[in-house]
Amino acid sequence: MSDTSTTAGVEVTDNPGESRYEARLEGNLAGIAQYIRTDELIAFVHTEVERAYEGRGVGSALVRASLDAARADGVAVLAVCPFYTGWIGRHREYQDLLYTSGSRVTD
Repeated sequence: MSDTSTTAGVEVTDNPGESRYEARLEGNLAGIAQYIRTDELIAFVHTEVERAYEGRGVGSALVRASLDAARADGVAVLAVCPFYTGWIGRHREYQDLLYTSGSRVTD
């Protein structure tokens, strides 16, 4: 595992072996964001937050950390998951990451 980020007490780690970002709160697995990745694109396909941790910012921490990592890596984002689509729609500062036909994120 690599690339750890902490937001509002939620620790988010990329687990490339499982193709997912993992969010931990209070040391427990609180949520995941599954993805499919290529060298130029990351598609977020499913996000899930454990019921006990809903409403505590776990989903937002997952999205923010994973999108920040995508930006740092220079890859475009395909938001297949409705949670990602909605979150990006409310946070315009991340809309430049969205994949469009023929797009490529560059430095």
